[in-house]
Amino acid sequence: MNCIIVDDEPLARAELQILVKELSQVEVIGVFSNALSALEFLKSNEVDLIFLDIEMPKVSGLEFAAQISGQTLIIFTTAYSQYALKSYELDAIDYLLKPIDTKRLEKAISKAVAYQKLLSDGSKSTFEGSTEDFLMIKSERRYYKIRFQDIRFIEGLKDYVVIYTQTQKLITAMNLKNIHQKIPAPYFLRVSKSYVVNLNCIDSFDNHTIYMDEFEIPIGEVFKQEFFNKYAGGAQLL
Repeated sequence: MNCIIVDDEPLARAELQILVKELSQVEVIGVFSNALSALEFLKSNEVDLIFLDIEMPKVSGLEFAAQISGQTLIIFTTAYSQYALKSYELDAIDYLLKPIDTKRLEKAISKAVAYQKLLSDGSKSTFEGSTEDFLMIKSERRYYKIRFQDIRFIEGLKDYVVIYTQTQKLITAMNLKNIHQKIPAPYFLRVSKSYVVNLNCIDSFDNHTIYMDEFEIPIGEVFKQEFFNKYAGGAQLL
């Protein structure tokens, strides 16, 4: 997997480049101080992953991310936590707060590598349909029967969805809205632009995040009240 770094702060660029180079899974092929230079580079180069600062002059990281299509993945890097929910609306793989912790960076890169493989395998995957209690997913030459009760949550990722079960992750070319309509409403709830969760699998939650084992799923502002009404009886944490 290759990557580029886009950040208007020289020290931040240098530090991140050193950290990424220490992790052999990713090769840094470009470092840029602004989004316009990075966009020009993308016109003639295939990039798997972009480490992207948010607050930059002329074109912000959020504006830049909205222009990126295809299978290029994004990890936002910023000193400001208030952009977290917005970043997930742009299908970001992860959101790292500066100063960046090495272990947290390693976790984000591992997630990006896994997603790249899913996207590559998913290029031949199709959604086959659903019945009363399960979905049928075709991945390359195999068909998977996924029982609704085994689905923990579903994540929207660009033009695909990733279905997380108790034992595996499967990807199919379908948007989150359509697949949400094909699973039983009483048990599955959309909690952000990018996530649908199985209410029976939630371990805990707060005002902004749902927790399932090692997974942290953001709750979008637009979906927050419905989540609290259906899952928490209308009560909202302070």
